[in-house]
Amino acid sequence: MKKYQIVEISENYNHAGTKATQDIAEVADVLKYERILIRMNTTKRTKLAKVQRQIGYRKDWAECLKRVEENSVILLQHPFHYPQLTREKTLTELKEKKHVKFISLIHDVEELRAFRYNDYYKGEFEFMLRIADVLIVHNAVMKQFFIERGVSEEKIVTLEIFDYLQKGSVINIPKFEKAITVAGNLDTEKCGYVGQLGELSGVSVKLYGMNYDKKMDQCENVQYFGSFPSDEIPGKLTSGFGLVWDGASIDGCVGQSGQYLRYNNPHKLSLYLSSGLPVIIWKEAAEAESGKTESTEKSGQGKEFYTIQTATEKVFYLIIDRDGEEEMVYFLTEVTENDLLNATSDNSETLPKNSAALESAIPNGESALPNNNGEQADTEGKETETEKGTEGAESTENTANNRTYSAILRI
Repeated sequence: MKKYQIVEISENYNHAGTKATQDIAEVADVLKYERILIRMNTTKRTKLAKVQRQIGYRKDWAECLKRVEENSVILLQHPFHYPQLTREKTLTELKEKKHVKFISLIHDVEELRAFRYNDYYKGEFEFMLRIADVLIVHNAVMKQFFIERGVSEEKIVTLEIFDYLQKGSVINIPKFEKAITVAGNLDTEKCGYVGQLGELSGVSVKLYGMNYDKKMDQCENVQYFGSFPSDEIPGKLTSGFGLVWDGASIDGCVGQSGQYLRYNNPHKLSLYLSSGLPVIIWKEAAEAESGKTESTEKSGQGKEFYTIQTATEKVFYLIIDRDGEEEMVYFLTEVTENDLLNATSDNSETLPKNSAALESAIPNGESALPNNNGEQADTEGKETETEKGTEGAESTENTANNRTYSAILRI
């Protein structure tokens, strides 16, 4: 059985808008789906250019019909964003005359996205439902939408989350920072919440992408870093939290584009996770639901996470866990080597506790841990040691080693 994939070729844009389709095509390559190219030979808007495009489409679809073998499988990526002569006719012939099976992977449902929905997308969607043998949808919420549209549940596969392929195997280890990152379309008319990010207090905002509004330069907490190709942007995101948001307001994902988060898997979520960033997402988004555990679904409560920073810049973490029979509260902070030694040593001497104000008070004597730099106490003037003194030093060293071993064993 032969396997093919239809791949549309057009301009390369420096944003993630086409990254998802490119990654699907690359994954299909690995799975031995042979590419059939449908080319957009010009992007000009003149009447002549439109005619040239349609002639090119007709030629490519005719080649497709001739090339595909009987009883094959073809992977399609929906929606097709441009009208193309003979596309529907060719796909129908492949299904009826060559008995081809179609796998339709859905990137967007324009009916749900609403703001660009028109007669063309309505027709494209209905045609997809007629020919698809298998539908790959984003998540359980979108799956239910298709079931309500009359699609058999057995024909639907949920993707859960898109891949974000990167070259190489280097994984970012992000730094903690009270900052949020937004990467993508920064058009404040389409994404009204972006224009309101400057109103956030106590947090810095890092912006990456196209259509940046220079009026935001006036916001003290906002930094714009530019627009980068989709294969470079993951390496630029090195700290803070990735923000998955949309719509007209930072108070909630309102409006048509905001409400679409209830159904879709935003590709920027894949970008942030691929970059190693933790993610902040609207609690009513479909992908927020996919992150819940089985116990969360039973209790309907979940966990709450808080980060607390003191005036001395000490960081504490508060976790409220409501998943069990009883509500549990955990208060966490970083632990130093001296804290571990205090907890594990049988010695009566107590070392300074873990406190930002007391960090500088850690003693340098034998009760403290060895210096990380391997520096020794100044012994100038004491170069000549007696055998007894040497034995004393060895004894001290052994005591310190025993303490270390004790700490390791108890941990």
